[in-house]
Amino acid sequence: MPPPTIIIADDHPLLRMAVAHALRDLLEGVTIIEAWSLSSLEGQIAKYPDADMVLLDLRIPGAKGFSALMFLRAECPALPIVVLSSSEDRRTIRRAQQFGAAGFIPKSAAVDQMRAAIQAVLQGESWFPAERAERSVEDAKLAARLAQLTPQQLRVLICIADGMLNKQIAHELGLAENTVKVHITGLLRKLDVNSRTKAALLVKALEPD
Repeated sequence: MPPPTIIIADDHPLLRMAVAHALRDLLEGVTIIEAWSLSSLEGQIAKYPDADMVLLDLRIPGAKGFSALMFLRAECPALPIVVLSSSEDRRTIRRAQQFGAAGFIPKSAAVDQMRAAIQAVLQGESWFPAERAERSVEDAKLAARLAQLTPQQLRVLICIADGMLNKQIAHELGLAENTVKVHITGLLRKLDVNSRTKAALLVKALEPD
């Protein structure tokens, strides 16, 4: 197996440095790619389409809770994503799993735990802390609804949740305003809601408790 390429997506430089150090101790020849916001993560994914894993902080700038995880699942369905989070309650861990993560590493975890999680996921398995909350029917339904959206529709939806007008969304995403309107019509239909407000509430539901 060739040395893996792993993207660390977190806005704290010291944490990225610590994780990178642990990865280099664990995986000889590993390539470490860093991202510090959702937009920089998108750029790194485009630059390294054959990356083997993303270590993702849920609170990375530009994301709304689990929205970054949902975006990556839509953009790169085969790419394993391990959530690296300071939110360590059982519900957050369970939601990460239901929204498509391959693993979950609490930021308070010992280095041995992190290594075990990364090794398991690189081998095609999943890794979550032993104590997890029961699966939620409501979260399963929400994940299924959001999974219908394209990556661009998810971007537009996040902008809507930020309170942006169509003109602002067009500027933010580099789109024509008519294209934004088409995306909004499509995402409202797929989410089975009849207003931007109701669509924004679905994004709110993605935020960790």
